[in-house]
Amino acid sequence: MTTSFHPPVRTLMGPGPSDVSPRVLSAMSRPTIGHLDPEFIRMMDEVKGMLKRLFKTENELTMPVSAPGSAGMEACFVNLVEPGDKVIVCQNGVFGGRMKENVQRFGGECILIEDEWGKPVDIEKVKAAFAENTDVKALAFVHAETSTGVRSDAKALCELARNNGALAIVDAVTSLGGIEVDVDGWGVDAIYSGTQKCLSCPPGISPVSFSEKAVEAVKNRKTPVPSWFLDKNLVMGYWGGSGKRAYHHTAPVNSLYALHEALVILEEEGLENAWKRHEKYHRALKAGLEAMGISFLVDEESRLPQLNSVVIPEGVDDAAVRTALLQNYSLEIGAGLGALAGKVWRIGLMGTACSQRNVMLCLDALENTLAGMNAPINIGVAAQAAAAVLAE
Repeated sequence: MTTSFHPPVRTLMGPGPSDVSPRVLSAMSRPTIGHLDPEFIRMMDEVKGMLKRLFKTENELTMPVSAPGSAGMEACFVNLVEPGDKVIVCQNGVFGGRMKENVQRFGGECILIEDEWGKPVDIEKVKAAFAENTDVKALAFVHAETSTGVRSDAKALCELARNNGALAIVDAVTSLGGIEVDVDGWGVDAIYSGTQKCLSCPPGISPVSFSEKAVEAVKNRKTPVPSWFLDKNLVMGYWGGSGKRAYHHTAPVNSLYALHEALVILEEEGLENAWKRHEKYHRALKAGLEAMGISFLVDEESRLPQLNSVVIPEGVDDAAVRTALLQNYSLEIGAGLGALAGKVWRIGLMGTACSQRNVMLCLDALENTLAGMNAPINIGVAAQAAAAVLAE
């Protein structure tokens, strides 16, 4: 007979999901109530308010989509892209490629800007694309590319879109809560994220926000939104303003308790303090890894503190190291994707996982594992280098 499942306790330092706070896990276990219960609706309003502060926006259409970050992405594209619409898509990793697929699946004309994986989006290439193409409906790009750990200049890219009369669609799945995201200040029109990265919440919810300009574009579509579930015209009857809510779908009640608690924790810390924490422990991890002789894929000026892509030392078996870390230390780090498979590890420092304990655990476990495999690294120096940064 099948028995209850009890997962092992892991330290999650991969590209996501990240470690979840015990407070968030506890919140999920609270009694389930109806998704139209007045108390649940009160909590929904609090979630909306906290998400608006997190995104730094006054957008009324700011809400959590009842599905993972990929559904948040699809919600942005399925509502804003119609057959024949021109969309400039910037691809410098896996997730820019998913944006391209969304544009194509909804009948849009994709104008693809490609950059080397590990490099930020080239602003000059985007300028040239706007100069060569008229009537561009939207510019789409990934702010924090999870497959490489690179940050692109969201403010400059949104300004380009605005100056050319285009909407700006932004992937903030890995950036939200870990580095600055300023929806209103940058002029973002549609943005999506996920709960399982820097919010340290279980996967399954995707915060999104649409500007008034984007809402008008949805309302003035020539064709119906092809997805019933993700149609913002419909779902706003449930997630809309105050008062009675119209039934749209059965919300994931307990998962939204978890998101509420994760957002409360973030507000207790302070958003800018969270950004500083991610930067501090990134610098400590960086010092330890570089002392060991391990280099980074991404140039320092465009490197994400919360997602560190490091080059695997020559002659080292990628999978063997990750397996040993999991088996011997119950520690998860991520493999490279696509062209970077077998060439880099992706080490996450996201949300609750971004801590001194995890930095030191990762350095110690990685050093011991690599030393046992006779890898070409410096031994006995990583912890001291990291500690020196932490003592500053």
